[in-house]
Amino acid sequence: MSQNFIFQVENLQKNFGGLAVTRNVSLAMQPGDRLALIGPNGAGKTTFVNLVTGHLRPDSGTVRLGGDDVTRFNPTQRVRHGLVRSFQVTRLFLDMTPEEHIALAILQRNKQSGRMFGNYMALSGMRSEVDELLSTLGLDSLRHSKVRQIAYGQQRLLEIALAMALRPKVLLLDEPAAGVPQSDTGRIEEALAKLPDNLAVLMIEHDMDLVFRFAKRVIVLAAGEIIFDGSPADVTRDPRVREAYLGSYGHDSSVA
Repeated sequence: MSQNFIFQVENLQKNFGGLAVTRNVSLAMQPGDRLALIGPNGAGKTTFVNLVTGHLRPDSGTVRLGGDDVTRFNPTQRVRHGLVRSFQVTRLFLDMTPEEHIALAILQRNKQSGRMFGNYMALSGMRSEVDELLSTLGLDSLRHSKVRQIAYGQQRLLEIALAMALRPKVLLLDEPAAGVPQSDTGRIEEALAKLPDNLAVLMIEHDMDLVFRFAKRVIVLAAGEIIFDGSPADVTRDPRVREAYLGSYGHDSSVA
């Protein structure tokens, strides 16, 4: 495959007790790609995510980051190599502030976690990087509020900020709008639009409106295998996709 690919999955296979839950899945992403992975419940999306992030070991196949084979890397090693995942359920410290969360993520990235107990904001470049991330994610006015005091949608934004603090080359967003009120999903979209142009983003999401507005490319997973890989406009016309997942949504000609 071309050396331009920042992320490649080749013939990934995973069986549980003889049942194939991931069936020879292959995909590749270039810097700047905006890819959505969708599929019905039970399609194998969670297994796929766990395989590419190192939480599960595949029975066969390879995962590459920047051309390097990371198939045997653990999750922490993959993060250091540039693959960062946000979770569909927030994992935040309720009594810490957004500023503290982001600073801790930066310290972890720089292997300086022990500095969290000192004047960490005085470290070179710390304040400017924290300020930039808070501003990009629209959280600057909440920087000193405890997480328990801010809305759930803003907590999801903070989680994206934490992922960005790790300086990913590939960002895997695991249902970033899950549990977020419809009135707040616009904030998620605004944040996604501000992500760096050269960052490859893979989103797993059930909110089809968000998928169609975000993605330049859509992959559909069903029964552990890819049944579609193409444009958002074409996915709604594919009969296998409509049968497997989209249902009446796929018959709506207004969807683009």
